[in-house]
Amino acid sequence: RFSTDALRLKRKKNALSASLLFASVAQVSLAFTPSQQASKAPFGTTLWSSTEATGDTANGDAATVSSALEALSKMTTLSIDSSDLDVVEEFSKYGLITDATTNPLLVAQVAGQGDKRYEEMLFDAVMYAKEQRGGGDSPLPDFEPELNIAMDKMAVNLGAKLLEMIPGRVSTEIDIRLSYDTDATVERAHRIIQMYQEMGIDKSRVLIKIAGTWEGIQAAKKLEKEGINTNITLVFSFLQAAAAAQAGAFLVSPFPGRVLDWHKSKNGRGGYHPSADPGVLSVKRMYAYFRKYGYKTICMPASWRPSRGAAVEGSNVDEILALAGVDEMTIPPPLLEALKERSAGEVVRECDTDLDAATCCDPDYRLDETTYRAYWETDQCGKDKLEEGMKAFTQSTEELRELVIANFG
Repeated sequence: RFSTDALRLKRKKNALSASLLFASVAQVSLAFTPSQQASKAPFGTTLWSSTEATGDTANGDAATVSSALEALSKMTTLSIDSSDLDVVEEFSKYGLITDATTNPLLVAQVAGQGDKRYEEMLFDAVMYAKEQRGGGDSPLPDFEPELNIAMDKMAVNLGAKLLEMIPGRVSTEIDIRLSYDTDATVERAHRIIQMYQEMGIDKSRVLIKIAGTWEGIQAAKKLEKEGINTNITLVFSFLQAAAAAQAGAFLVSPFPGRVLDWHKSKNGRGGYHPSADPGVLSVKRMYAYFRKYGYKTICMPASWRPSRGAAVEGSNVDEILALAGVDEMTIPPPLLEALKERSAGEVVRECDTDLDAATCCDPDYRLDETTYRAYWETDQCGKDKLEEGMKAFTQSTEELRELVIANFG
């Protein structure tokens, strides 16, 4: 049996070997694009039951930790990825969820449910927009700004309700159609914060969620200087994460599952050992960079996939367990439920501030727009998945827009 120090040293050596292996295949000389080769490690067995992997389990006596969800909450802040008030309220009872995240898809889904609570929120949003635009009698050319106000207000109304159920913060997303307009993004962020303040909610409880474009990251830089915290989302690339950290973003949301999707589509593999999952490795790389160079940016992965393939029993939480110990995670209700049914002994710390910082091989190269765009052109995974994600969120925004139109009258 190894001592704790020996185990930590063993992990440090193993992590350093893995980091060097995957950093060596970066597409550019300064390693700003995460393109890991497929690992040959076997997969398909339970990976998380032995403390010999890292020498560190969840804090507290195992007898008092009832589930993997509770064990995970002791080393990683948990956010619920849902706009369903009933579901959020149910999970809030366990005292394990701190934050909540929303996006255009989630807002559109609840707004169209026919539930009286959401209908009232939407009605209030429409009336608010009409009041802001002079009673709703604006000529047709001014109708679009009125719709935009109503959509923002609907998101804020929902966020305010969620904040009644959680102790932490809610992320509210800027209109995805503004992702390439820095000034317009800043303007909409100011309006959203004002709407929250009008409801008696301090800006410290709100994260302005902005897509990870260069323009969006620059908007975050301006907002952070004003004391408005931001969440850079749709992050599929180390480059995006590094730029966001350098801009002072409060939090970034990398999507390991979608990075995994991209790699599987390119190499035809059915699955990966979770520790060699390209999405997991990309998040660990970001986390290590933040910790090594002292960036305060929180790493909060989202959007999960089964590393070993959906056919493998229990694989739905592979990526979550492989990133246990990262700063924060946002997790949808079905996966929170799955973790609630799993054993606490399956959760082992896989992200460690000191050890991961020690294995970081990336330089703290300062990015400007010219260098960022040059590196971005080499990052096919980042480019493909960002475009795909923005299209999906744009479609959801258009669906919400149609719901708002239907309630004007």
